[in-house]
Amino acid sequence: MAGKIIKFFDKLEDKLRSKLSHYPILYALVGGTGIVLFWRGIWHLADEIGLGAMASIIISLIILLMTGLFVSFFIGHYIIFSGLKQEKKIEEKEESEIRTELDLQRAQMKVLFELKEKIGKMEKDIEKIYERKNQ
Repeated sequence: MAGKIIKFFDKLEDKLRSKLSHYPILYALVGGTGIVLFWRGIWHLADEIGLGAMASIIISLIILLMTGLFVSFFIGHYIIFSGLKQEKKIEEKEESEIRTELDLQRAQMKVLFELKEKIGKMEKDIEKIYERKNQ
């Protein structure tokens, strides 16, 4: 039973993400609403059970540190990686360096989109082969 529910919501998520990704502003509004309502619910629950400020901080730190989300949420991977690579801060970079990085990122995105299209075609071909096999 739980497996069916998980599978249903997994498929629903895939469909919604696919549709909403074409409308980024709507996607942001829907996602933002979900996040705010989630935090509002947590906040009210903590108030209802009498969780004080210090207990909230301690519990949240334990959860965030155990799941590895503390550093990535508050600092982000980009800052960590740029520090490890000893890159300059964006305000220290020259315009030409920034343009070069953006061009590289665009080229990488182009390759990723091409790969995505090819994988999509391969999936369709596999589905056709599977359908022929099962007929």
